Amino acid sequence: MKWKWPTRLPVDPFILTLLGTVGIAALLPARGSAAEVASGASTAAIALLFFLYGARLSTRQAVDGLRNWRLHLTVVACTFAVFPLLGLAAKGLVPYVLTPALYSGLLFLTLVPSTVQSSIAFTSVARGNVPAAICAGSFSSLIGIVLTPLLAAALIGGQAGFSADSLLKIVLQLLVPFLAGQLLRRWIGGFIARHKKVLGLVDRGSILLVVYTAFSQGMVRGIWGQVTPAQLGALLGVEAALLAVMLALTWYGGKRLGFDRGDRIAIQFAGSKKSLAAGLPMASVLFGAQASLAVLPLMLFHQMQLMVCAVIARRRARDPEASEDSEATQASEDSAVSPRDPASAERNAAGTGPRSE
Repeated sequence: MKWKWPTRLPVDPFILTLLGTVGIAALLPARGSAAEVASGASTAAIALLFFLYGARLSTRQAVDGLRNWRLHLTVVACTFAVFPLLGLAAKGLVPYVLTPALYSGLLFLTLVPSTVQSSIAFTSVARGNVPAAICAGSFSSLIGIVLTPLLAAALIGGQAGFSADSLLKIVLQLLVPFLAGQLLRRWIGGFIARHKKVLGLVDRGSILLVVYTAFSQGMVRGIWGQVTPAQLGALLGVEAALLAVMLALTWYGGKRLGFDRGDRIAIQFAGSKKSLAAGLPMASVLFGAQASLAVLPLMLFHQMQLMVCAVIARRRARDPEASEDSEATQASEDSAVSPRDPASAERNAAGTGPRSE
């Protein structure tokens, strides 16, 4: 039997690109003036990314989403209360399972806001309440711009260099561009909606730039000698358990709170995920030279959540409970989510669209 090349890689191509970026940083780290250029470019790319996010979010959808305040409050509670509590509980694993440095990164991961794009994509695949996922992810990201640094200062302490200046940097890099995009949406929103690939390139390119900059700093300062393969394996195990707990809590907790199937899907995907696009620049500001080690748990968790949620979304789409109402709900969001069929939406979620945050 003649062997054929697989038509689709079993691994998200972005994961391979991310690993390649880490390899380049290990072999050719940015130093001196090159490091300053890379840092400036990554800051500008993240600002552009959040500007495009703001330009894509319909103000009408945001206002309508406020009516479903119970769902958004549930997602915020999962993101900024339940997650951090689990992170604090993991302190009992130090130093037997996790090193203090990796635990700090794990705790920071639990403080980061939820995703926007991937939450929308997976909710669409699973035939859930897509408008709710859009608003929940967006509200979480906006709240996190202020709440994540405050929580990091309170829970991580001196390792996270919180100050009024660091908060101002985060606001200028993330919130101000987002608000500018909202203000200009009337004139550029249609253009951006017609050129979604541009947002995808900015999304992935900005993350790769931040990863390269952070890992370059780690190589120059010799941080990576502090982590062994066994410690990385232990970290992966802890993160797998963390993700499993949050996926279960968001799904069954939503049922106990009386949410319908479409809302429970939005709660599960928006309430169990963490944003790499928002977390990386925040870590760079808060941790400085230690950012490369601090963001390692977030990077690993990000890839894990994408792969696991892709499987769950496919299973939810085949669920007998899937109704025509939920299909109508996701169809109403064509302006924000282009796929009209689950397979197409899944491809975007897995790596062909702006889903890497």
